[in-house]
Amino acid sequence: MRIEARPLPAQLPDLGSLPPLLTRLYAARGVQSAEELDKGLARLIPYQQLKGIDAAVELLVQALEQRQRILIVGDFDADGATASSVGVLGLRLLGAAHVDYLVPNRFEYGYGLTPEIVAVALERQPDLLLTVDNGISSVDGVAAAKAAGLTVLVTDHHLPGPELPAADAIVNPNQPGCDFPSKAMAGVGVMFYVLLALRARLRETGWFASRAEPNLGELLDLVALGSVADVVPLDANNRILVHQGLARIRAGRARPGLRAILEVAGRDHRRITSTDLGFILGPRLNAAGRLDDMSLGIECLLCDDEALARDMAVQLDQLNQDRKAIEQGMQREALAQLKDLSLDDMPFGLCLFEPDWHQGVIGILASRLKERYHRPAIAFADAGEGMLKGSARSVPGLHIRDALDAVAAKHPGLISKFGGHAMAAGLSLPQGNFGAFAAAFDAEVRRQLCEDDLTGRLLSDGQLDATEFHLELARALRNAGPWGQHFPEPLFHGVFQIVNQRIVGERHLKLVLKTECGSVQLDGIAFNIDRDVWPNPTLRWAELAYKLDLNEFRGNETVQLMVAHIAPR
Repeated sequence: MRIEARPLPAQLPDLGSLPPLLTRLYAARGVQSAEELDKGLARLIPYQQLKGIDAAVELLVQALEQRQRILIVGDFDADGATASSVGVLGLRLLGAAHVDYLVPNRFEYGYGLTPEIVAVALERQPDLLLTVDNGISSVDGVAAAKAAGLTVLVTDHHLPGPELPAADAIVNPNQPGCDFPSKAMAGVGVMFYVLLALRARLRETGWFASRAEPNLGELLDLVALGSVADVVPLDANNRILVHQGLARIRAGRARPGLRAILEVAGRDHRRITSTDLGFILGPRLNAAGRLDDMSLGIECLLCDDEALARDMAVQLDQLNQDRKAIEQGMQREALAQLKDLSLDDMPFGLCLFEPDWHQGVIGILASRLKERYHRPAIAFADAGEGMLKGSARSVPGLHIRDALDAVAAKHPGLISKFGGHAMAAGLSLPQGNFGAFAAAFDAEVRRQLCEDDLTGRLLSDGQLDATEFHLELARALRNAGPWGQHFPEPLFHGVFQIVNQRIVGERHLKLVLKTECGSVQLDGIAFNIDRDVWPNPTLRWAELAYKLDLNEFRGNETVQLMVAHIAPR
């Protein structure tokens, strides 16, 4: 792992009266004007720029006026769960008479609006099928729904395939011909935009003359959660959505279920950050879809009863504990497969499979392998009937979906199906093809990446002076976000003296540090360290890459370094 300086533009932008450090941090993240830092809702990109939005609104207005039965078909991750919840809650607020949801169980039906899930949906006797966070690739599923006489509205954010489904309307910023400037919205963000457009049309028709007009801002806590948990790039538009959602949570106005998950996790809602959405709330919600049924997560988010919401939050927390135990066992097995390989001998593209690996956890395993070995990784599980299901994670420089597309083009029939994004994808293939696929994938990664791309790097925002390790700066950095994908939390580096080191929570390294000049003593913590290396009682000096954070203990706040990388010096 190497630490490099984060690139800065040749000339820093004029961002008003910000401190020089914040100006530099924003400039390094592509901010070019003070307007981009305005996180008011009025700065959201207008919904009118979404292709298909008018057709979608027409379908929904008709459904509301005719009291049709609307069935939302979601996905089994946090984005799908929040999008489903936002759809149900929003449509009910706007006066829909019959709104329900259906989430495919990943172990029975797989992802998206398949013909099989359409058959299940028909048992609910819907008039309108509304997909959230899926559907753009569901050519056969949409055809099955249309053949059964249903109206189909697709809302999605994933990249489309070569053929679009024949839905009655499609809203997806990534569909061909859509000029919406932000291509980074999560599925929940797209659904929220559809509700904004629908409310505006209903307002024009006089729909609210006999009923109260809802404040759709009440849904922004869920929009923020789904956006961060799905790791979409936090461009200016997404930062507005996340900032506004965080503000609702901190003010105590979040959904009861979301508050309950935070409470069970031991987090103070008044201090929540975007990092908490991604690492505390997201995994607990995702655990339901990974190990059981995402309906539990959606029901928790929909619940208005505080006690019942807490009961469901406790169940989600237990599922997350179970997920962690399964993940750790899978990690041990994966590392055992690779233990005899040096980095020089290791494939550029990792493909691993064990028959007993859990389908719902292979994505996390692939992420762990990618982080440890700094190369694209795909973990496979047995999907039954001679098929394997794989989850892929990539590194900068390799668009993983496009890499799978290249493998499929060069080796027809090797992959049964695939889809995804630049950094994450999913695929299925016959078990007998595993060896050939692993070789083809490695060859494709070698074609696109060189050894230097696999060494791993951290981009640093520079070194802090000993006088800058104070609470005011830590608070300013926390409030300068929201930070997230493509808008990373500030990371600094420097050399420190190690005064004390010990293991806490079995896998975390607690540090007492002094700045290089010895004038300031600080606490630090490194999560999920390698127990074969740490603690190292002989080490007295180390180079750290770290985030400047706040630690609260018994009502007192102190500065704490969140250590992302530690190396002997």
